Amino acid sequence: MTQVNITKESTMREIIKAYPNAQRFLFERYHVGGCGSCGYQPEDTLESVAHHHSKKMRDIDEVITFIKQEETDVQLKQVTPQQVKESLKSNSPPHVIDVRTSEEWNLANIKDAQLVNEELTQKMMKWPRNTAIVFFCHHGQRSLDAVSYFAGHGFTNVKSMTGGIDVWSLDIDPSVPRYEIAQSDSQSSTEIRSLRSVVSQEAGCRK
Repeated sequence: MTQVNITKESTMREIIKAYPNAQRFLFERYHVGGCGSCGYQPEDTLESVAHHHSKKMRDIDEVITFIKQEETDVQLKQVTPQQVKESLKSNSPPHVIDVRTSEEWNLANIKDAQLVNEELTQKMMKWPRNTAIVFFCHHGQRSLDAVSYFAGHGFTNVKSMTGGIDVWSLDIDPSVPRYEIAQSDSQSSTEIRSLRSVVSQEAGCRK
């Protein structure tokens, strides 16, 4: 991975563009950016964010080194669908948590997974901090956010499933429907469609 130089004068927009997972890392280690009181604007500089939000971020050089190192090591927080499949056969299987929407869940889901909601999240916060948890979403991005959120709250054995349920369908269980999330005609909402229906429409099939 080619690393981009960032400094204390770099804006958060520039930092996140150069290191796409920086937002997750900063929340996980410094609890910055997780809510309104600890949030920041895209044009805020790293120095201003550090000054206003976290005493732990006073050493800017250390923060920059942390961002770069974590971006390199992000793969350590991920597991493949095949690894998840094998772990579910073990004597101590992980909790598999779906962080997609209920609409996506209704269209396609993984057996024995739990759909995240407020009640489940509150329950999870009471679990031992070394509980094995695998998060997944559609393609593996939202689940990384969940990993950072829970890691930021002290959980030490949380992983994101690479490729999400889409790769699970391709590599593990073809009976799980694949789908796409498309912008609706109104542009004010999204539409979730199975790939089978999308392909059929494109081919002019009306069956």
